[in-house]
Amino acid sequence: MTIKRFWADPYQTELATRISRVDGERMWLAETIFYAFSGGQESDSGRIAGHPVRLAERQGADIAYTLDAGHGLQAGDAAMVEIDWPRRYRLMRLHFAAELVLEVICRQVDGVEKIGAHIAEDKARIDFALDLPITPLLADIAAAAQRLINDDLPIVSAFSDEAAGRRYWELPGFARVPCGGTHLKRSGEVGRIALKRRNIGKGKERVEIYLLEP
Repeated sequence: MTIKRFWADPYQTELATRISRVDGERMWLAETIFYAFSGGQESDSGRIAGHPVRLAERQGADIAYTLDAGHGLQAGDAAMVEIDWPRRYRLMRLHFAAELVLEVICRQVDGVEKIGAHIAEDKARIDFALDLPITPLLADIAAAAQRLINDDLPIVSAFSDEAAGRRYWELPGFARVPCGGTHLKRSGEVGRIALKRRNIGKGKERVEIYLLEP
């Protein structure tokens, strides 16, 4: 099992570890800080032993990393893992912004059902099954989410079931949500956000979340 250090400290940008297995271009690490696509959050970008990671894939409790052919690494080799911190931090901020927006929508809109989500470096999106356009409610939803951000609340992130790898985030007094992503320490780190509605077909609504940089 790959030990996932990105849960213990999502702000860690470098890690000295060892390669546990190699199969052609793919390899596995004893420990990692390099997040692999899951729950809609895109993978980190970065390097392992100086080689750019082309793909990161979850395989049960493990994570497989694909490097370029001819990397020359072998099981047992020491390896330094380095992640692109500006990208990781934007993903963390957009991820938590999207989670807040989702919670607000579920509380304010009757009968809404989440049917998809994606967290990228430039924006996040949440897709809903909903018969009516969400546009008239968007300003109130954005304001409610922004208040939670501006309150700069502490974010708790921990295991609900460590053996099964199940985790959650919590804003005390607001919500506790199952999620295995990488999370901020405080809601205020998100900054200012903007929401846009996209029409993706009958009975479906998409809300896009953007960060407004100063």
